[in-house]
Amino acid sequence: MPEPSTIKNRVTNGWRRQEQEYAHGEDFPLRGYAGAMSVYGGLVAAIAATARLSGRALPERISPWDTAVTAMATHKLSRLLAKDPVTSPLRAPFTTFEGTSGPAELAEDVQGSGATRTIGELVTCPFCLGMWVSTGFTAGYVFAPRATRLAATTLAVLAGSDFLQFAYAYAEQKAS
Repeated sequence: MPEPSTIKNRVTNGWRRQEQEYAHGEDFPLRGYAGAMSVYGGLVAAIAATARLSGRALPERISPWDTAVTAMATHKLSRLLAKDPVTSPLRAPFTTFEGTSGPAELAEDVQGSGATRTIGELVTCPFCLGMWVSTGFTAGYVFAPRATRLAATTLAVLAGSDFLQFAYAYAEQKAS
């Protein structure tokens, strides 16, 4: 039987080879993505275990209204976290300011390598954050449904307000 250290070395070397072949020489944090998936899976497992141990039942259903409000809230919170100037201190350890990318949104360049780069890519990507945010809202429906509905509604109203701001600005441009 091979030594455990030999097995570890084979697995590690095989993983590094695969990572290099996959990335074609680019700085692509495949290992970091695997780590992020592991953290996410562990978080979901911890939420499920906590719900079970605390005797919380899963909702029988989530209404279409809650689903729509939560989708809007997830969109808004993901963009707030990934792009808003006010939340830039959360992203600053992983990014460099590049300029603006739209009304009240920043363009930032992801810095670092490995886990730092992975976190930078996660916190600057509203699509990537959406999975984490929606999981948080879903857990909220299990542990604190009233507070979750209040938070989701607040963010959904803000998303609606943003849409109206853009519509108003567009109408102003067309009128002049």
